Amino acid sequence: MAQQETEQSLITVVAAAVVENGRLLVVSKKAAPEVFYLLGGKPEPGESPERTLLRELDEELGVVPYGLELLTEVEDVAALEGAPMRMTVYAATLDRRPEPAAELAGMRWTDGEDTPGVLLAPAMRRQVVPLLRESGLLGR
Repeated sequence: MAQQETEQSLITVVAAAVVENGRLLVVSKKAAPEVFYLLGGKPEPGESPERTLLRELDEELGVVPYGLELLTEVEDVAALEGAPMRMTVYAATLDRRPEPAAELAGMRWTDGEDTPGVLLAPAMRRQVVPLLRESGLLGR
């Protein structure tokens, strides 16, 4: 019973790591404009991870992701909700230049270092950025 309750309270997120020239694209939300996240969001019931990314990136940035490749799955604390989260992260390329819309407050490129004005969400800072560095994608 406890395991089932834990699974039900876990926030599920699908995210895209878009890296160009050694820098990662991150976005902030109007609810917390000082915190930056990977692109993506929560799947709707019955929605595949790929479909979630197509929908979320269209809504939030007006782009279509392609070349999706599973990078990792991480568990951490969701920055806004403060609740346990499982995030599936895909490497992706975008079909055009993104423009923030919907719930987004801003967009930046970062090398994952402590850049002034870029506070990365916990799962990104602790797990995704180190993985991207180890793989040679960030900070080239």
